[in-house]
Amino acid sequence: MKKLNHKGYYFIAPFFAIFLVFNIYPVLLTFYYTFTRYEGYGKPEFIGLENYTRILTDGYFLEAFINTWKIWGLNFALQLGIALFLAALFSDLRYRIKGIGFFRAVFYLPNLITISSVAILFNIMLDWQHGSINMLLMKIGLISDPINWLNEPATAQISVALILTWMWFGYTFIVLMAGVSGIPGELYEAALIDGANRWQTFVHITLPLLKPIMLYVMITSLIGGLQLFDLPMLITDGLGAPEGSLNTMVLYLYNQAFRYNNYGYAATIAYALFLITVIFSVVTFRSMYRTNAKKEG
Repeated sequence: MKKLNHKGYYFIAPFFAIFLVFNIYPVLLTFYYTFTRYEGYGKPEFIGLENYTRILTDGYFLEAFINTWKIWGLNFALQLGIALFLAALFSDLRYRIKGIGFFRAVFYLPNLITISSVAILFNIMLDWQHGSINMLLMKIGLISDPINWLNEPATAQISVALILTWMWFGYTFIVLMAGVSGIPGELYEAALIDGANRWQTFVHITLPLLKPIMLYVMITSLIGGLQLFDLPMLITDGLGAPEGSLNTMVLYLYNQAFRYNNYGYAATIAYALFLITVIFSVVTFRSMYRTNAKKEG
């Protein structure tokens, strides 16, 4: 029996070898680079905590941090709001909407489009002179002159947030609807018989029972939002234009590493990003958990 048990290690050895080489080793090597000045070639120069001191006083990193939160915050608020509205609408027994599978597919479709295609599509639609969005808004009289959406800091951030909302609200809707399907239908029927209106049903039944699902959605969206990179990279010059308003933390990391060859400082930004993500995820989880505990108590 002992020989047979020992032979089992040979079958799991390839997985652990790959895991150590391609997962653990890069993480540890990156951590080592945070204490060095390294340009991608030659021998790294050990500089101690200089990179960590620099990141605490780096105005560009602070600006990238604020930009990331602005874009993610607006995107998440709109995304969750639309998804909750649709979840409440489709779960309302008064409407009894049919073909929910069709709507799920339609809403989720933007999430299947590659980000490069989305960037090209909206670059054309948001074009200052010939973009269809400006033409449509001028046609219906909402604006008198075309707006250069991607050339002003405020409109550029709003545009990226709206594009992300369009891409991801379908996924959030599907996750919330999965949570709604787990709510007993008897609760809605009882509320309907007792004369509760739609708002009361949503606030007192749907919303409280969806809080665990909303916590999952918020944490996963937070993790993804803090890693925002591809759309700002593709929709601008790669430097976060205009005026650095689309310079997110990961885009700043990318440019430090692959444009300016500051691999040591880029590694420090990566670990700072990891730490920020962990802190805010834990704070979000604990704050919602305490809220639920207080209500139950």
